[in-house]
Amino acid sequence: MAQCTKCGFENPASANFCQQCGRSLIRQCRRCGNAVPPGARFCSSCGEPCSDPAPVAPTSPVSYTPPHLAERIRSEQAALEARGEPAGERKTITVLFADMAGSTALIHDLDPEEAHRLITPVIELMMEAVHYYEGYVAKSLGDGILALFGAPIAHEDHPQRALYAALRMQKAMQRHSDRLRLEQGISLQIRVGIHTGEVVVRSIRKDDLHTDYDPVGHTIHIASRMETMAALSSIFVSESTHRLAQGYFAFKPLGVAQVKGIPMPLAVYELTGTGPLRTRLQVAAHRGLARFVGREAELETLQRALELSAAGRGQIVAVVGEAGVGKSRLFHEFKARSLGSCLTLETFSVSHGKAFAYLPLIELVKNYFQIEAHDDERRYREKVAGRVVMLDRALEDVLPYLLHLLGISEPGSALPNMDARIRRQRTFEAITSLLCRESRNQPLVLLFEDLQWLDSETEAFLDVLIERLPGARILLLLNYRPEYQHGQGRKDLYIPLRLDPLGQAEAQQLLAALLGDDPALMPLKSLILEKTEGNPFFMEEVVQTLCEEKALLGEPGHYRIEKTPAALHIPTTVQGVLAARIDRLSRAGKDLLQTLAVIGKEFSLSLVQRVVALPDDQLRPLLAQLELGSSFMSGQHSPISNTRSSMH
Repeated sequence: MAQCTKCGFENPASANFCQQCGRSLIRQCRRCGNAVPPGARFCSSCGEPCSDPAPVAPTSPVSYTPPHLAERIRSEQAALEARGEPAGERKTITVLFADMAGSTALIHDLDPEEAHRLITPVIELMMEAVHYYEGYVAKSLGDGILALFGAPIAHEDHPQRALYAALRMQKAMQRHSDRLRLEQGISLQIRVGIHTGEVVVRSIRKDDLHTDYDPVGHTIHIASRMETMAALSSIFVSESTHRLAQGYFAFKPLGVAQVKGIPMPLAVYELTGTGPLRTRLQVAAHRGLARFVGREAELETLQRALELSAAGRGQIVAVVGEAGVGKSRLFHEFKARSLGSCLTLETFSVSHGKAFAYLPLIELVKNYFQIEAHDDERRYREKVAGRVVMLDRALEDVLPYLLHLLGISEPGSALPNMDARIRRQRTFEAITSLLCRESRNQPLVLLFEDLQWLDSETEAFLDVLIERLPGARILLLLNYRPEYQHGQGRKDLYIPLRLDPLGQAEAQQLLAALLGDDPALMPLKSLILEKTEGNPFFMEEVVQTLCEEKALLGEPGHYRIEKTPAALHIPTTVQGVLAARIDRLSRAGKDLLQTLAVIGKEFSLSLVQRVVALPDDQLRPLLAQLELGSSFMSGQHSPISNTRSSMH
């Protein structure tokens, strides 16, 4: 057998290229170009040393996977086993390859222990970046790693997580290389390649967390080629990853490249940094928002809450609904129609944000003081101090806490050494006092998006703020998915607002705005309605996918179609939302969902009771949980006691 030094796959001895990643298995001598067989340490023609990089001591994933991620992976495997699927699960994921460039030439004269000491810190910083964003290091490859995002732990934003991880490891590598250059005169660089595609996750061994997976098409191969083509200290990504992350990140197009084994040339992009957009709504707005339809009753509720808060009776409106149902768009339209005379401050959580304490709160404070990305520490101080003094000199005592939250400490300040609980409480009080004082000058609207991803520190701040709302001219707008539970302390100020999928008439209006009124589009509209059932995000993503596949011709709102497709592909963005939703279910919930998927979309409760071997007191709560989670696809909330239920 010939083991690939790139991905570790065992190939037949006669193979010239790796069957898993496409890497050449035939090496050439650096001096004379003679073919060197795998395992040879010296060239048989000229005697030149030609060994592969000294590998880090063989390790299994369990030895380097953080315990909290290992537990989630084992839970996923337990669900796989319970479902009894020998063929495994087909998932769209993002694959990341990273390696230390030029390591063979760098270490061929070094003692193995010295080589190990040189390579190990590089591997560790690569792994740290992957684990930071909850990715899975599938293999340690001597001088590099192969990592997966989206499996075995599902995430709806796996392309963004992979790109954030790549930027993080490059930044850490730059610091590490600068230190080595000063201390030892050695320059180290890494390169990264990323591609989004499909794999089939076969099994996960509980003892060592090793995952068996089969690539669908050229998934692993393309990611490997992106890394091989990458210049030193650069990150190359494929078209599929670029398309899903455009706007969230900045890219430099590099043209097309021919990849061995793939007939058509592939577009290649270099990741150059983060982009200006942070939320899905911002990306949609950049692309062009569809016409807003319906939601008139919800807008009236928000307007009444605004009037009450402007009169000095602070209000909380909590909008709850499934992914894609239009929570953020509702707030967007409300701002455009009603908030001209108010100061509006927005902040948001991201799915990987729970690990970052205070992230939404810091964003809120930056928005208030109009702090921009290019501002230095001096500008931070000027903006914060200037606005606080202009607002009320009595608030000068809050300045150190605000600056500390933004990462700036005054010389000789006691805050860094203060008890963390006391510092946190005083920081919360400082921000709350600032906002309440501002609301005396003008009505204030505070908008917190996606509380289901909120970190515990910012959640604690909300509890403090809510207690100060009576008497303040503040409207607090929250939105979140049904799985999030937040115990608002002031029920007298709290207005819950459930957002359901669009009704039939409203969904038809949205499709007319997206597609146009060509009569030939009617069969396609019916197919889209059947599959999305009123979820605006799903509808828009299906149309966008049809455009990218050239199934639709023309311009938005004026499309034409040659032939209605027999079936619709689930867009990758929607797959991510669904996979992450399913991944959060309990093991029993996943088992039941798998059974119901076999039965079909509609079924009687009596049929489920006969098929599923669960007592009624366990079955009904699980069905209620699944029905709540499926409401964004079915558009209805039928009680479990009904004779029939709908489920996707």
